[in-house]
Amino acid sequence: MRAPEGRGKGGVRFGGVPCCGALCQQGEPRSARLPMMKPHERLAEATTPDGTVLILYRHDGEYLLRANGSELMSTRRSHSEERLAELACAPLGTVAGASVLIGGLGFGFTLKAALELLGPDARVVVAELLREIIDWNRNPNYDLSGAELADPRVEVRHVDVAKVLGDGVAAYDAIVLDTDNGAESVTTRSNARLYRDKGIRMAMAALKPGGRLAYWLAEPDPRFVKSLERAGLAVTVESVRAHPTSGPYHTLLVTQRLKDLKAARAGA
Repeated sequence: MRAPEGRGKGGVRFGGVPCCGALCQQGEPRSARLPMMKPHERLAEATTPDGTVLILYRHDGEYLLRANGSELMSTRRSHSEERLAELACAPLGTVAGASVLIGGLGFGFTLKAALELLGPDARVVVAELLREIIDWNRNPNYDLSGAELADPRVEVRHVDVAKVLGDGVAAYDAIVLDTDNGAESVTTRSNARLYRDKGIRMAMAALKPGGRLAYWLAEPDPRFVKSLERAGLAVTVESVRAHPTSGPYHTLLVTQRLKDLKAARAGA
């Protein structure tokens, strides 16, 4: 969109492009008066077990991660991750010793939002498959989630979240899974098993009675919702934008066992 005509700070506008006052001559080429575009600074690279190449960039103070050239996540667009944590963890704010499992660290927005909601004696386990993702977040030269990872309530495990789920029987008040784009995995094919019947049952087994199981999906997936319902889960679906006012919509699923809901109603 073209900038409005008129005066701007530091000089006159010619055709909507800021001019630097006396130093800028009308005969000067237009390209010489255009502001310099800030470059994308390539910071680091990692490769997933499937061979997907992940590259971390910094641009104008923000960070973005690309998978085989396509944007996977950005610090400019974190609203849906934060909302996912809110849906899963807000009811746990007054629960003593609440225990939460987060599958997938990303840029740490889900973790940060969860910590803001949970009490001082809560425990949050973060399972991240890629060592590089953990290292980037801890790197003091990158403004990511180093402070959150240093929180005494947080335990970071360099492990497949499926392993953590399999080891934890009735261990968590909330489980938040944001390991990939959903059932149609983008970075690691093995993530797809979390969205199949066996993976759903494994996650349910790791929940405490009354616990919540939440999923982040890049787009709606009615078949996956049906799978959750067949497993005996009540499913709430919420569509949330990546940014509060712009960007694509993502799908958040928050579930609870039907039998737990019925028991809660009976005891009310």
